[in-house]
Amino acid sequence: MTSISIKAVIFDLDGTIASFNLDYKALRGDVRSYLLRMGVPASVLSVKENIFDMLRKTMIYVKNNGKSAETMDEIRNEALAIAEKYELEAAASTDLLPGAYETLKILKQMNLKLGLFTLNSDKAANYILQRFKLGDFFGVTVPRNKVNFVKPNPEHLEMALKVLGVTPQETVVVGDGNVDMESAKDLNAIAVGLPAVASKADQLMRHGANYIITSITDLPVLVEKINKGQIMQ
Repeated sequence: MTSISIKAVIFDLDGTIASFNLDYKALRGDVRSYLLRMGVPASVLSVKENIFDMLRKTMIYVKNNGKSAETMDEIRNEALAIAEKYELEAAASTDLLPGAYETLKILKQMNLKLGLFTLNSDKAANYILQRFKLGDFFGVTVPRNKVNFVKPNPEHLEMALKVLGVTPQETVVVGDGNVDMESAKDLNAIAVGLPAVASKADQLMRHGANYIITSITDLPVLVEKINKGQIMQ
């Protein structure tokens, strides 16, 4: 088996390192209500889709109806401000997932570069990093407002790779969401799924996960085995 030299690990934040107690249903409802007040037809928006899908559809609708770029930016910024309010409230009561701090410490001792790419805002992400004293672990943090297009668009992960100075092939991407796996798969990075519940493992595999771990503490051993060519992708 051919050995691979893993040089970096890039993490999702919410659900992977920290467990946000975010009320996603209320957040989606508030953003949807705001967009409806801005004139977006109810038929365009579903309360079941995430806010980024809502905004994508909203931008298409607004553009097709001749609104200015400034109007589009105002609508987007206000919707994301609503989301940030929920995120900051959740960040104040969140906890690190078991073993997260210890795992990050071990990975740094293995001389790996570490990064974050998250759908959260920079304020929410930085609050978590400061609260749990995680900032020194990461060479880059890419929140949603640092890119034009968030994951699964490859731009989000590409920015983290560029700052760390690594290629996708020598990078492990760890997350609990389908978009994390899709991001890694699109760029040929090594996708590691960390399902919140065992039943979600198959879903992560379908969306591109090369490996599944049941705890973040399994990650250092997995990286060592990949580097030694002891397991196949």
